[in-house]
Amino acid sequence: MQNLFNFLKSKVFAVQLLFATVLLTLIFVCTYQWLNAYTRHGETVTVPDLKGMKLTQLESFLQGKNLSYKIADSSVFILDKPAGIVVEQDPIPGSHVKENRTIYISITRTVAPQVKLPNLIDVSQRQAEAILGSYGLKVGSYIYQPDLAKDAVLAMSMNGKTLKPGDEIPKGSTIDFVLGDGIGNTEVSIPNLNGLTYEEASFVLKGSGLIIGQVQYDATIIDSANATVYNQVPAPGDTTHLKQGESIDLFLK
Repeated sequence: MQNLFNFLKSKVFAVQLLFATVLLTLIFVCTYQWLNAYTRHGETVTVPDLKGMKLTQLESFLQGKNLSYKIADSSVFILDKPAGIVVEQDPIPGSHVKENRTIYISITRTVAPQVKLPNLIDVSQRQAEAILGSYGLKVGSYIYQPDLAKDAVLAMSMNGKTLKPGDEIPKGSTIDFVLGDGIGNTEVSIPNLNGLTYEEASFVLKGSGLIIGQVQYDATIIDSANATVYNQVPAPGDTTHLKQGESIDLFLK
């Protein structure tokens, strides 16, 4: 035990202890510096917002920020957006990452997916528009043809080519509608409504495929239910025929 105490008090032990302390310190400092250099501790960049940018712009844009990109998904299709537009990214904008980090992006596709044209024949214009929109298709122009079914879809076309339900077309395509104008091709004689009540005149017109237009009552009328037609436009002698779906104005007294 005495020898141990003597050794601890000796210059040899002091020199060895100092040497060991310096060596450990050097090892710690070097290790720290190496780890700091390896991990580039503290050297980060802020991820920019790439959404909405064109794919052709990314290369030069990210090079100046010491970042790169990789396409993770190119199957996204968004109506009214051109191809090659960034719609999603990872990491998100504002994140802090190390230099040369890769940003994974999703871009809009170059070719639109195919969709089957729904059956809109005989469907009303408003309902057809809503259904078409749910399929990712656009409404183009309206072409009216004589038909008693007013604003009902009679046919569909794209770029002048007639389509039929079930045809596969690119999503985002514009579809033109052929609609009924509410007036058929069939012509009927103008009935004489003079002396009839409103209900009687309505019954006669309905049987002829015609409708009541404007109705004007005489100022002196007391009982509208028993009022009778004293004039009509057009009158039976004004023109030979009307097309089904057209109207006749009534004057009652």
